[in-house]
Amino acid sequence: MNRVALAGNPNVGKSTLFNALTGLRQHTGNWAGKTVATAQGRYTYQGAEYQLVDLPGTYSLAAHSQEEAVARDYIQSGQADGVVVVCDATCLERNLILVLQVLELTGRVLVCVNLMDEAERLGVEVDLPVLSQRLGVPVVGAAGGRQDGLEELKAGIARLVESEAPAAPRREPQERVTLAERYAAQVVRSQRADRLRRQRRLDRLLTSKSTGIPLMLLLFGLVVWLTVAGANGPSALLTALFARVGETLAGWLAGAPAWLSGILLDGVYRVTAWVVAVMLPPMAIFFPLFTLLEDLGYLPRVAFVMDHAFQKCRACGKQCLTMCMSMGCNACGVTGCRIIDSPRERLIAILTSSLVPCNGKFPTLIALITIFFVGGRSGLLASLEGAALLLGTLVLGVAGTLACSRLLSATVLRGMPTSFALELPPFRKPRVGEVIVRSVLDRTLFVLGRAVAVAAPAGAVIWLMANVSLGGASLLDCCTGFLDPFARVFGLDGVILMAFLLGWPANEIVLPVMLMAYLSAGSLVEFDDLAALGQLLTQQGWTWLTAVCTMLFSLFHWPCSTTCLTIYKETGSVKWTALAVALPTALGLGLCLIAATAARLLGLA
Repeated sequence: MNRVALAGNPNVGKSTLFNALTGLRQHTGNWAGKTVATAQGRYTYQGAEYQLVDLPGTYSLAAHSQEEAVARDYIQSGQADGVVVVCDATCLERNLILVLQVLELTGRVLVCVNLMDEAERLGVEVDLPVLSQRLGVPVVGAAGGRQDGLEELKAGIARLVESEAPAAPRREPQERVTLAERYAAQVVRSQRADRLRRQRRLDRLLTSKSTGIPLMLLLFGLVVWLTVAGANGPSALLTALFARVGETLAGWLAGAPAWLSGILLDGVYRVTAWVVAVMLPPMAIFFPLFTLLEDLGYLPRVAFVMDHAFQKCRACGKQCLTMCMSMGCNACGVTGCRIIDSPRERLIAILTSSLVPCNGKFPTLIALITIFFVGGRSGLLASLEGAALLLGTLVLGVAGTLACSRLLSATVLRGMPTSFALELPPFRKPRVGEVIVRSVLDRTLFVLGRAVAVAAPAGAVIWLMANVSLGGASLLDCCTGFLDPFARVFGLDGVILMAFLLGWPANEIVLPVMLMAYLSAGSLVEFDDLAALGQLLTQQGWTWLTAVCTMLFSLFHWPCSTTCLTIYKETGSVKWTALAVALPTALGLGLCLIAATAARLLGLA
């Protein structure tokens, strides 16, 4: 099989070309000994089989990061029969620097100038034959989003791997930057500067301090609202579907002992089904929306706006992107920290990844906001009030992230922030189909699989605690009674604290476990009527202060099991994983103590 490496800067459409060539014949994994993702795929051309290895996107082969080291080592190892370097036709000069670096490692190179359609739209022309002459290697043009030029690319790859001897690239005694600048000046012509001026005006709007932050908050508020509102219907359908499946399983276990059917149905199955029904729909909405913003080119503008704040905290501006990913799932935010080159700054981002609310925390937050602060009112004004309060919790999570990042950088992770290159790519029309497939397969199902693996055994534990008695009371009642005096110091009660402990497998089950304990039920309890839920909580002694403290602790407490497992896999350290658990927990308990003490001293509770 012919093996071809695919290299290039970030945001040049490399993944689009990879997907277009390989289709579904691909798989992903990590490089041996590295936490850097790799994708490999196959395709057939004129009866020959080709394996395409998608190298990490990198601006340089200077090996300042794991991604750069992986790309350089793989090219230098000679494992590939050829290297395709993908360039962006709209900013060719910068891309040529990487091309020249690759040519210093191997002469078996094919340059693919991608995004030719965007270049045409911007009035940019690239003389491909002249570029090929200057570089001394073959050059083809393509528009991966429209799948133009794929046949020429396949033919060029075939000629590259079949050539007996590698091409001898031209090398001149100049620095690469100077040479890239000269080559670009010789082959690039720009005729329509008005398009570039419009993009610059839009960039000024999205990246200025006065307009960039309000627009960012408005946009992310819209994403959260779409996620929450859009997930209600699918969650209800999944719940009904799992209920029918549960009835079938109950029929199959009709002759089994009561304790066995209880553990399997009311414990393992019910908790797992609840996690899937509540967790899957919001993730299936949030991650595609997030990836669409990424594909559009907006997220680098967010990082630019937030970079100054993270620099003040002596952290990396790229942490803003991982923080945004954590709003969908904290575990995905942890894996996203791989984009941060500095080990110190990467650890800061990992340790603070759970300080912004994920999708699993939204049901509890929304229910408490609606019951205790919106008051069950309906209409546009009430909806806007609830959305504003939910957005306020997100802002508080961001503030907590910045504060804890500064604390870590001043204590256990001392150091000065490093510099990094932040590209503002041109705005592009998102590829909706590819975005949905990539976000569902790479993020949603990945996180859901880990959550289910932990939720199943946790369901058995929850059932046992609710149904096994000790001294006339269930184990759950004994534990909540033991925790109650401690929890009330922080404005909570023993049931609330125990629900968060048992909700470690997934934040989605915290509220159902809480209701199960209040009602002394033997399995998870669901409340569709918020008015009835509010009445039950009030009967259990809840006040507005209880709701505030519960929301604060829901926002800041230990990461879920999936996130803890991901943190351990990323850091390989029990110490850092323990700190990632202790940091948000200490912050949440501290804020609850301040709120409860202040309310009591002021006579408000």
